Amino acid sequence: MNIDKANAALDSVYAAETPEALADAYAAWAATYDSETASLGYLLPFLIAAWVARHVPAGEGPLLDAGCGTGLSGPSLRALGYLDIAGLDLSDDMLKIAGSRQAYNELKQAMLGGPLPWPDGHFRAFFSTGVFTISHAPASGLHELVRITKKGGHAIFTVRDQVFESGGFQAVFGELEQAKKWRPVEESPWFRCYAIAEPDALVKTFVFEVV
Repeated sequence: MNIDKANAALDSVYAAETPEALADAYAAWAATYDSETASLGYLLPFLIAAWVARHVPAGEGPLLDAGCGTGLSGPSLRALGYLDIAGLDLSDDMLKIAGSRQAYNELKQAMLGGPLPWPDGHFRAFFSTGVFTISHAPASGLHELVRITKKGGHAIFTVRDQVFESGGFQAVFGELEQAKKWRPVEESPWFRCYAIAEPDALVKTFVFEVV
């Protein structure tokens, strides 16, 4: 059954203790990721398009899908008129599937938390779903994402409830605000990221303007 397989795959990515283990877990999951996360009712890649559309007019410059995985968000945004989207992920297997969607102008393999291969202020906005969660990208990765986003641009991303405080996200939010690197614009209530399974898996979407 897809739900059982998907839950097992979720357990394996949450249990990853190193970036290499996480990359291996996603490599093993890549081929069936879309169908299995769909069986769980995974909402985030599609919902993020609504927040992007609310804050970022189409045609105002490139967007970065940070932690794009198999590229589930790309086609939704392309359908809404966003034609200049780059994708970033640590999994080459996932990026190959993202490339097949023909929604991304550029795809790069890199890890959030380390240096990113774009100049200061390159993107109009970055968006990210399901990446700031258990055993995934660190809160410190937000500093680099803000660096490559232009002033007046937007940061739009989800954070899992279990890591919001313990993973240092609240602290990094404060650091970036105190340093006048961004200002808060909007945050959603906590909501389920899976409509069918994992009822206790809650996330919140945050929107900041880079200043």
